[in-house]
Formats: sequence, C-alpha cells, structure tokens
Amino acid sequence: MPFADQFTDLAVLDLVINAVDILLVWFVVYKLITVIRGTKAVQLLKGIFVIVIVRGLSELLGFNTLAWMMSQVMLWGVLGVIIIFQPELRRALEQLGRGKIFARGNLQEDEERDRLVEAVTKSVSYMAKRRIGALITFERETGMGDYIETGIQMDSHLTSELLINLFIPNTPLHDGAVIIQKSRIAAAACYLPLSESPFISKELGTRHRAALGVSEVTDSITVVVSEETGAISFTANGELQRNLELDEFSSLLRREWFGESETAAASTRWNWRGKKNNG
Repeated sequence: MPFADQFTDLAVLDLVINAVDILLVWFVVYKLITVIRGTKAVQLLKGIFVIVIVRGLSELLGFNTLAWMMSQVMLWGVLGVIIIFQPELRRALEQLGRGKIFARGNLQEDEERDRLVEAVTKSVSYMAKRRIGALITFERETGMGDYIETGIQMDSHLTSELLINLFIPNTPLHDGAVIIQKSRIAAAACYLPLSESPFISKELGTRHRAALGVSEVTDSITVVVSEETGAISFTANGELQRNLELDEFSSLLRREWFGESETAAASTRWNWRGKKNNG
C-alpha cells in the first residue's frame, strides 16, 4: 500500500477517534448534569463558575493580587469540595459501581411524573369523596400567562396537601381555577373563559363551562370536581368526559399530561378504586 494511502487512513482513523472521544465527553457531562440537577451541587457549580470568571478577568486586567487569591481558592477549593460533598460523592461512586448512574436521569424523570400524577389523583380523590368543588387546569404548549395574571400567583411546589387546601370552602383562594405549569402551581383563584356552546348540558355549572371554555381556546387540559355530586370530569380539545372513576382519571391524566401510551398509563403505581359518581 502506498505511503500516501496509509497516511490518509491513519488521518481518518485519528479523526474518528477524536470525534468519538468528544461525543463521549459530552455524554458524560450531560449525565453528570442530570445527576446533580435539583441538588445543592448546582449552587456549588455556579460559585465555581463565578470564581473562574473572576480569575480570568483579573489576569486579563492585570490584577495580580486578585488573580493569585482566586488561584489559591481554586487550589484549596478542591479539598473543600471533597469534604463538603463527601456523602454525595460516595453515593455517586456506589451508583457507578452498580451501573445505575447513567440511568438515573430517566429514572428521576419517571419518578417525578409518578409523583405528580399521584399528587393530583390523591387530591381529586379526597375532594370527590367530600364533594369539594375544584377546577384544575394544566398548561401544555399554549401559554396561559393571561389567565395566570387574573389570579393570585404562587409558583409553588405541587403537592396533594396544597391542592386540597386551596379548594377548601370559605378560604380566600377556593373560588376560581388553579393553573399548573410543568410541575409547579403557577396561580390560584384564576378566571377562565366560559364556553358559549349551545350543546352544553343545562345541568353543568360554571366550573364545567370554564373547563370547556379554556379547552376551546388553548390546548390545556382541565379537571373538574363537582361540588354537588363529587363527580370527576376531564376536558381536553373542547371535549368533556364526565363521571370518571379514579383509576380511569389517573390513566387519562397521565396520557394527556405527559403524552404517555395506554400501557404506560396503566402502569402507574397508584391503583385507585373509586365508586363511580352519577349526576
């Protein structure tokens, strides 16, 4: 084989190896970010980033003393990080030994989805049994900023206890809709547009009309608990499904909220068995 051809093959091989090397580095960095996301290590990384920027600017501007100080901080900071985050580092090494560290990102996402569906289902179950009226809207692709501004902004962690407390009668925020963005309660006591469809049953009240109305102008999904009967209803794309059992509601919520298949919806860990309401 001519020397030129051998040189070309080696160059191509070296290029492929470098490309794979870069992709592996990016993959490891991405997985590490998913591991530390939502932990106190994120604040540490922000602090390190600030120190690196300050050190670079000090060297660029000729601030030698400040640059030396930042260098010492970075030098001894490594030891401090090991001491402060010893439990997290040990846990990460244990997961690496069990081969679970790279699967943690998807696992965390699945666990968070399970937690959200469970929280909403638990709160709806509680309110349906006690006939506490509720109106809960979930934002999807279409932004709901205009409707959020009509209520009391919260930006709160979504839990079943908080959802239940918001709809307890005779409390300041019980009247109106709760709007959920992603995994947080964005606002409470919000006003939603009422549907003007002439085909809506006369027995449906303001909550059902508001649920249908917002589903006609946005792609949001809305849950309604009837104050008169305790019946659970669900609206999406201008359609209303009434008198849902709790296990049906949980599966429907998971499918519409997260776009999961019927199989995934049926695999939710909560197995609610509620009595079907009529009315």
